[in-house]
Amino acid sequence: MIATITHLMRTRPWALAALAFAAAAVVPSPCAAAVTTASVMLNAGSLAFVNGTPAATLHFPTTTLNGANQTVSASLAFDVDDATGSGAGWNVSATSTPFTSGSHTLPSTATTIDAAPDLVCDLLACTPATTLVAYPDTLPAGAVAPPPTTIFDAAASTGLGEQTFTAVWTLAVPAGALAGASPYTSTWTFSLDSGP
Repeated sequence: MIATITHLMRTRPWALAALAFAAAAVVPSPCAAAVTTASVMLNAGSLAFVNGTPAATLHFPTTTLNGANQTVSASLAFDVDDATGSGAGWNVSATSTPFTSGSHTLPSTATTIDAAPDLVCDLLACTPATTLVAYPDTLPAGAVAPPPTTIFDAAASTGLGEQTFTAVWTLAVPAGALAGASPYTSTWTFSLDSGP
């Protein structure tokens, strides 16, 4: 290649100029550059129960006393929408009054959540809650509702977006329970707050 270029320089100087021009034509020339700064402001939304959850009533199956300890179960869904964009997490706490029918009362420790609730994202994209609650978890009860305890929560950086967790509640009916003339009832109070 060097011998060819040397030969061209001696015999055909115009060929060398053509070769240099062709090489320069292969290298693209720099283009003009432009910079755009794009921005968007995201305002915090709210943290709330949505879609009519939790339900206003919960019915455990009718149970016939048989002289033995029994348990009955019922599910209650909680649809939580964390649109705060804070990543602070959240918690659902609960308290209750005892199950009573007239003068008959079930034990204050009768209601538990035995296992971690099932969780599903309501929309295609959410950050599923990671709960820090240990199960089984007993629902506190007293004639005057005691301080609430956490039944489910979302650790920091989880629980973002809309998701539903469904708790399966177990009600213990002791062997010595008394039949009531009307259903046993209990008032449950739920709170949704920021932070796990």
